[in-house]
Amino acid sequence: MATVPAAAVPAVPAGERGATRIADRVVAKIAAQAAREALRETDPTAPTDAHATVTVHRRDARQHFGEARVRVAVELGYPCDIGAQCGAVRRQVTDRVRALANMEVPAVAVEVERLRSPLLDGGDRGRVR
Repeated sequence: MATVPAAAVPAVPAGERGATRIADRVVAKIAAQAAREALRETDPTAPTDAHATVTVHRRDARQHFGEARVRVAVELGYPCDIGAQCGAVRRQVTDRVRALANMEVPAVAVEVERLRSPLLDGGDRGRVR
């Protein structure tokens, strides 16, 4: 079997080579991991349950890999500064998705699914002051 030298193969123009696509579930995993990292930085005892859903919008071929709109659901310890923690999650998710998936992240919605209090983890379901 004869091989064709690389110089004899004509170069394919960049626009015809195809494109790399990053699956939505991969971006969602990156976002969820980034949310967990952000929560651990702000509160090392924070619950580590975070999951994300991502909608990836592909634009024209000149854009790298499109843009991702991310929705992250987190569980926070209570009492805490909810706004500061949500802001840290937004920043970390934006930075990590941009760095690892080369996607723009114009919106990160952080949903607080649950507030967890050490006072309510026991059997006593009294009021929290």
